[in-house]
Amino acid sequence: MAGRVESVTIAAESGARLEHMTAVVAVAGRGLEGDRNFKPADSGNARRNLTLIERDAYQHLASLGINLADDDLRRNLIVSDIKLNELVGRRFRVGEVECLGTELCDPCRYIERRTTDGVLKGLVERGGLCAEILTSGRIAIGDSVEAID
Repeated sequence: MAGRVESVTIAAESGARLEHMTAVVAVAGRGLEGDRNFKPADSGNARRNLTLIERDAYQHLASLGINLADDDLRRNLIVSDIKLNELVGRRFRVGEVECLGTELCDPCRYIERRTTDGVLKGLVERGGLCAEILTSGRIAIGDSVEAID
């Protein structure tokens, strides 16, 4: 079963307010156009071109009494109906864009400082996925998310 993109956000610079988008342009090896993590061509570090998190992570936090807005965890995509942890080391497609899951996107103290105590503990094994963008294209709300290998 394929997952689905529910939310797309970018921030122009680190710490800046996230901007909600209906669609973004993903550039292979570089990231999302307009995002703080957009890399120069041939920068050599594409492991965090894209960050994703499951809607279930927010629901889990809510079950612990931690209610966050979608922006609070600062991931580019919020997705539903797919287990992101299973995509580490695997190729997957988001809409027309092919990606490689590179590592879990464990939350850092920065996120807890921006939100509330307990977020780090509540997101153990639920912090999302970092991915390298392998092919350029468009990612939009409603796009499917599915493993391709």
